[in-house]
Amino acid sequence: MIFLRHHLDEGLKMEYLTIKDPLTLWNNLKERYDHLKLVILPQARNEWTYLRFQDFKSVTKYNSAMFKIKSQFDLCGKSITDHAMLEKTYSTFPSSSMLLQQQYREMRFKKYSELIAHLLVAEQHNELLIKNNESRPPGTAPFPEVNAANFCPTWRKRSPDPNRGRGRGRGRGRYFNQGNSLAISNNPQHQQCKKWGKAPELEPRMNPENIRY
Repeated sequence: MIFLRHHLDEGLKMEYLTIKDPLTLWNNLKERYDHLKLVILPQARNEWTYLRFQDFKSVTKYNSAMFKIKSQFDLCGKSITDHAMLEKTYSTFPSSSMLLQQQYREMRFKKYSELIAHLLVAEQHNELLIKNNESRPPGTAPFPEVNAANFCPTWRKRSPDPNRGRGRGRGRGRYFNQGNSLAISNNPQHQQCKKWGKAPELEPRMNPENIRY
């Protein structure tokens, strides 16, 4: 009686409060609700008749509706076989996917769960392809990568040049370092850094008075 009353609705508990025998309570509930099978079965048959795979936006929603109808048939003492569920799915494919429907028929699935597993994998692959096409349409070039060094490069100290001061190269003589300040000031990247409020660090020149430097 404790378990039976625990699962009863609050309104039913008040109606059957005077009954103390568990068998009597069980038979009364059976007489009251056993006729619901006669109501559920026609509704389940009607839902089964109008169930179509093409009316659902995803495979998961169609699978949930299929098992809901199947559970209603099982409650009423009827059963839906895997063959019937497979044929219902094949026959209600969208008209634009008739070739795909024929390919799934040729696989000759024996269980409805095997067909649903393949449909879920195919649906996931289609969603990934659609997302890739939307992010970059076919025939378009990918966006160039943005590098912050192109805006304001970091000026680092140069390693000692063994050819410096030997007169080799283009203008690399004694007075090569004296033009560094003018060259950097005229550099477009230097002008860009000044625009953004960040000036490049100039390479310090040798001070003849400070020997330790």
